[in-house]
Amino acid sequence: MNDSKKLWFGLISLLVVSFSVLLWAGGEIFRAAPPMPERVVGENGDVVYTRADIERGRQVWQSFGGMQLGSIWGHGAYVAPDWSADWLHREALAVLNAWAQQSAGSQYMGLPLEEQAPLRGRLEASIRRNTYDPATATITLDADRVAAIREVSAHYESLFGVDADTAELREQYAMRDNTVSTPEGRRALSAFFWWTAWAATTERLGTAGETLVPEREGVQPQKVTYTNNWPAEPLVGNRPPPALWVWSAFSVLFLLAGIALLGWHYAVSHGREENSPAIPASDPFALLRITPSMRATAKYFWVVLALFLVQILLGAITAHYQVEGQEAYGFPLAEYLPYSITRTWHTQLAVLWIATAWLGTGLYIAPALSGHEPRFQRLGVNFLFVSLLIIVVGSFAGQWLAVTQKLGLDYNFWFGHQGWEYADMGRFWQWYLFIGLLLWLVLVGRALWPVLRGPTTETRSITALLFLSTVAIGLFFGSALMWNEHTHISEVEYWRWWLVHLWVEGFFEVFAAAVMALIFTRLGLVKASSATIAVLFATIIFMAGGVLGTLHHLYFVGTPIGVVALGASFSALEVVPLAYIGFEAYHTWRLRQAAPWMERYRWPVMFFLAVSFWNLVGAGLFGFLINPPLSLYYMQGLNLTPLHGHTALFGVYGMLGIALVLFCLRGLRGQMVWNTKLLGTSFWALNIGLVLMALLTLLPLGTMQLLAAIEHGYAYARSAEFMGQPIVEVLVWMRVPGDTIFSIGALALAWFVVRLWIAPTPEPIAGGDTRKT
Repeated sequence: MNDSKKLWFGLISLLVVSFSVLLWAGGEIFRAAPPMPERVVGENGDVVYTRADIERGRQVWQSFGGMQLGSIWGHGAYVAPDWSADWLHREALAVLNAWAQQSAGSQYMGLPLEEQAPLRGRLEASIRRNTYDPATATITLDADRVAAIREVSAHYESLFGVDADTAELREQYAMRDNTVSTPEGRRALSAFFWWTAWAATTERLGTAGETLVPEREGVQPQKVTYTNNWPAEPLVGNRPPPALWVWSAFSVLFLLAGIALLGWHYAVSHGREENSPAIPASDPFALLRITPSMRATAKYFWVVLALFLVQILLGAITAHYQVEGQEAYGFPLAEYLPYSITRTWHTQLAVLWIATAWLGTGLYIAPALSGHEPRFQRLGVNFLFVSLLIIVVGSFAGQWLAVTQKLGLDYNFWFGHQGWEYADMGRFWQWYLFIGLLLWLVLVGRALWPVLRGPTTETRSITALLFLSTVAIGLFFGSALMWNEHTHISEVEYWRWWLVHLWVEGFFEVFAAAVMALIFTRLGLVKASSATIAVLFATIIFMAGGVLGTLHHLYFVGTPIGVVALGASFSALEVVPLAYIGFEAYHTWRLRQAAPWMERYRWPVMFFLAVSFWNLVGAGLFGFLINPPLSLYYMQGLNLTPLHGHTALFGVYGMLGIALVLFCLRGLRGQMVWNTKLLGTSFWALNIGLVLMALLTLLPLGTMQLLAAIEHGYAYARSAEFMGQPIVEVLVWMRVPGDTIFSIGALALAWFVVRLWIAPTPEPIAGGDTRKT
């Protein structure tokens, strides 16, 4: 068995085992999820909430943007509080105030510390006790908690309406007036928020602390809530359970071991590479025949740039909401474009323009590799393009109607706003996009088919990997269809992270690696046999941590400790292949200097080098900063999370999308003189702007929040009191220099592409070679 076949066998075996374990973990999460009660009653039997109230409240929450306005269990937006943590803190404080009034005639915070401690102990014992009865699906609460629930519910009913008493808080939370338009909807919303807080503070049934440490006489083992004691809340004794400390330490150990093994592999394999191929005297792509379907992909790249520019504009508006709340320089913007809609469109467009870049690349590169133009291929490319436009316009319109409360709850799930970050579009539009991806799979597959079914060639394995990643991209979007409107949140979160982590961060990366390897192979810079082994090996080490690393997103959504251990271990291994990036970047840099005609590809290669840098920094360093369970316990939903999100999503996948677009444009407009000054401006402005955004705002603000969460609890770190500090406003304004420079880079890129069509300058070709551009 040759090296290539061994690697294929290893990859298939790894995927079978990894997905089997991932499916098992999903079953464990579903079984351990917090129960949904049929009734919540007081000790006197009076009904506080019903299941219908909680379910209706969740529909209301989804309709105004869900995770795009504040967050639930830490997943969502960073303006406005985490509603689970906020409710928990308010309810706990309401009970403590009631007890303090009864015992001392004072508010709890006005008591001496020695008098506060007994009340906190009493509250912890009371509020953490699980009173859910599985036989009747009923939760029973004492009179003090029922009174506290009514008090907190009144606050939320005021906040989400137009009450003047909470107008200032609405402004600080960037909420529009009448976020929920009916009193019934606001009351149901309070029921849903209460249930998420109940799960976060109630000890999970059937656990004895989930600890291996034997009980000591007189010492009670620390039990865990359904969310593994998240969020940190001193008033109710929510603190990291021992297992989070242990598995965080082991995750560091696994990371070091993985890097050591990778270093050992590189040491023993270095120098065994085949001799470098003979570099062609001219650019093999210079005289590439552009087929009608390849030419039709140009419109995809125009749309990529349009979506990219709109995304940047929406990002600036979303960031500005942190300063003025409901307005933009005095204009009442929240009435027309509420914060939750600008953030929805900003996050969705980030995925959509990058995905469109890769979809266009697949449609362009398949006929280029095979030299085969299937019948009606151009029609299929054009039909898919129109469908993508309909999906974007239709889903965005539905989301706006939902957030402004014009659509109604009955139609929201299918045509409006699902409320799940990165999976916001209505189910109808998800089905439409899924069918469109299957069409894309067919179009790419039929163009590649002559290579796949033809005689064995050196590039056949890479082409097969490209095709299989195309199949995975088409099929794995189906994970967005695995939940329904009333599926338990823990189950929705499990499948949603299949979509976000495996679809975007997993198979798109394999697709991109295969495309780049094929490009360098066709340019004659790398031997096909060496490229095949390199791509298969890189895919194996990425998937080794990437599949089960999905679980690190699920630590606090009703996950048992055993699944947390798996997530901690394998998410650490996700960082291991990124240590390989330095070798890859150096090799790519050498390829750029391999031949004089490679100067034509200087800026595509430079963007690919930027991918390597941000893979190491954004995905690697900033990713591992938040990945261990103990770190994420305090950092989830703070500004250290978007620090990783921005530098990884744009730094890696955005830069990669731009690199692929430029490679395709070299073929589509390769005989035109390229304005390299514009590309140079774009490259450096995008990278410098991203660095400034990270270092001037996200990192310092996130660090301040982290310290506040550790010292005072999670609710305080997300509160209006903390976020309203002058230093926070200064840090938000510090985004302006980075955002401005970043925007200049985007505009330079757009203007470069526009000039290729509106003001093209032909480039003389001599023997397939080109002059330096």
